[in-house]
Amino acid sequence: MHKQNDLNLNPQNNFNTAMEFNRKKYTDETLLDLYKAILLPRMIEEKMLLNLRLGKISKWFSGIGQEAISVGLTMAMQPDEYILPMHRNLGVFTSRGIPLAKLFMQLQGSYNGFSKGRERSFHFGTNDYHIVGMISHLGPQLGIADGIALAELMRKLKDKKHQLKTTAVFSGDGGTSEGDFHESLNVAAVWDLPVLFIIENNAYGLSTPVTEQYKCKALVDKAIGYGMESYQIDGNNLLEVYDRILTLRNSMNKKPRPVLIECMTFRMRGHEEASGVKYVPKELFEKWEVKDPVKNYETYLKELGLLNDETIQNIRAGFKSEIESGLDKAFAQPKIVPDTTYEVKDVYAPYDPVIIEPGEAAKERRFVDAVSDGLKEAMIKHDNLVLMGQDICEYGGVFKVTENFYKEFGKERVRNTPLCESAIVGTALGLSIKGYKAMVEMQFADFVTCGFNQIVNNLAKINYRWGQNADVVIRMPTGGGVGAGPFHSQSNEAWFTHVPGLKVVYPATPYDAKGLLLSAIDDPNPVLYFEHKALYRSVSEDVPDGYYTLPIGKARYETEGDDVTIITYGMGVYWALNALENMKDISADIVDLRTLLPLDYDTIAESVKKTGKVIILHEDTLFGGIGGEIAAWIVQNLFEYLDAPVMRSGSLDTPVPFATELEQNFFPKERFKQQLRELVDY
Repeated sequence: MHKQNDLNLNPQNNFNTAMEFNRKKYTDETLLDLYKAILLPRMIEEKMLLNLRLGKISKWFSGIGQEAISVGLTMAMQPDEYILPMHRNLGVFTSRGIPLAKLFMQLQGSYNGFSKGRERSFHFGTNDYHIVGMISHLGPQLGIADGIALAELMRKLKDKKHQLKTTAVFSGDGGTSEGDFHESLNVAAVWDLPVLFIIENNAYGLSTPVTEQYKCKALVDKAIGYGMESYQIDGNNLLEVYDRILTLRNSMNKKPRPVLIECMTFRMRGHEEASGVKYVPKELFEKWEVKDPVKNYETYLKELGLLNDETIQNIRAGFKSEIESGLDKAFAQPKIVPDTTYEVKDVYAPYDPVIIEPGEAAKERRFVDAVSDGLKEAMIKHDNLVLMGQDICEYGGVFKVTENFYKEFGKERVRNTPLCESAIVGTALGLSIKGYKAMVEMQFADFVTCGFNQIVNNLAKINYRWGQNADVVIRMPTGGGVGAGPFHSQSNEAWFTHVPGLKVVYPATPYDAKGLLLSAIDDPNPVLYFEHKALYRSVSEDVPDGYYTLPIGKARYETEGDDVTIITYGMGVYWALNALENMKDISADIVDLRTLLPLDYDTIAESVKKTGKVIILHEDTLFGGIGGEIAAWIVQNLFEYLDAPVMRSGSLDTPVPFATELEQNFFPKERFKQQLRELVDY
């Protein structure tokens, strides 16, 4: 269904100032509750703008003129239905009943706000009030909404009596140009997810007018391409917003599906106060002032006899007192005294793993079989674990890791996805917010670039920002040596070791592959789990049956010796073994890191202190590889134990070439042997 009312609200069209209210069967109490709900954020905004001029606050993103959308939607939703607002949706927070003192503490960056002073203004979430805050990149919250809605469908499958919930997520007109907008709407449509996608079309993305933002006649037209129901409504008409959302919400809970709503409105102030409004024609402000959502609704209630000047003043006086009291408490908060140890520790969600020892039964398994077996064991243990990826269901994935999984666990838990890496990673986070575990398979690690933002800015930071863990594992088939060329062969693990909040695991053996995968899935924090494609079917060993785990962040010795320390991981372990096989006179510790973030500095130090010589080997390109970070740490912390310069061996600083001869030259295998000899002879 696609409906576009003839609103003529676009500033570039003929302007219609008419605002008709239709109370339908709504009670006087409901109408008055809506008035109070829209008046409160307006009064807070007016106070904050005053405080901004007085220098009491540092920044403010105003939603004046747009309050009807936030308030109308929130009042129509149930308190336990999730809303994902943006930075101009103060009415969502106030309508959810968040105590003003705590809200103001958040806006002031106080420790007792919602983010311990780590996040700005409305970039926070709170599960107590079923709100998930945005990040500055605008689009990623749409995919998270998909995940929250998917969790609702999953729960409904388990419990037929469960009352399905709808999820609502906001976007601006500018945000509709983001790739996340397309991906998230597409996933929601394909999976029939109960998500209300709300576009606040306020005519400008910062200073860019909508005429330079999109070519379609209206943003609701975008829904046609997704086979999605859509509506365009007057976003300044509080009753129209409330009625439309309430009607759709009740319908979607019975018949799950996504709906796109374009709310026509106007931003009456700058993008934020410092940016000003000089780029907006003056006459637009004059026209839209006539459509002020608070004044128009107040006038309507006066006409109905539900309000008069005295009752309005009484309501305002009550709110004023509440606002002043909240601000007094917020301004009285002590300044934060940084605790470095606490700050670093709080990057990850608390987790004290209990290592599960393997049983005696074992059989020979290839690397790929160990990964598959571990994943199957995890699916059995965790009935809230959902697997998502391209071609992972009937096809079993391009490497057949999940072959026939759907027959045992069902297609709801083994989900083929559209080619929407960003939206799917966002969906995984949404599942985590609702208490699920998620595993996302990147078909090739190279393709993670399409989901990079979600990983480094949402998964990695959300626990530090407001205490929400991201219980997500992303499996990354990685590495070269199979003649796959530049876009199916990259070693990109170092991209993620630089991101606080992630864990990066990279096993080299089938035994470790299974145990570390199960540890990664048990861990409530986000884990990037790298699997070298060339090892899938080339190495095998006895791997225990059943469920066992290994410690994340703990290296192991592949070999032990006295002459030199070789620090490596993944394919590098086998290159190092091959070198030692051909250089029998060298006695070496091969330290297999297994985990790249966090690093096992204790084992590194133990080996370097013993041998006095160290070389770091990895398949990743040399410049910017993790070897540089490890080398720097050794020089800074173990310099007095060194008998030679710390050496590094990595691949050429070029893309991974296709031709076999070029690819073998790209790798450091032969160069490493020469470097190793030079180091031992130093």
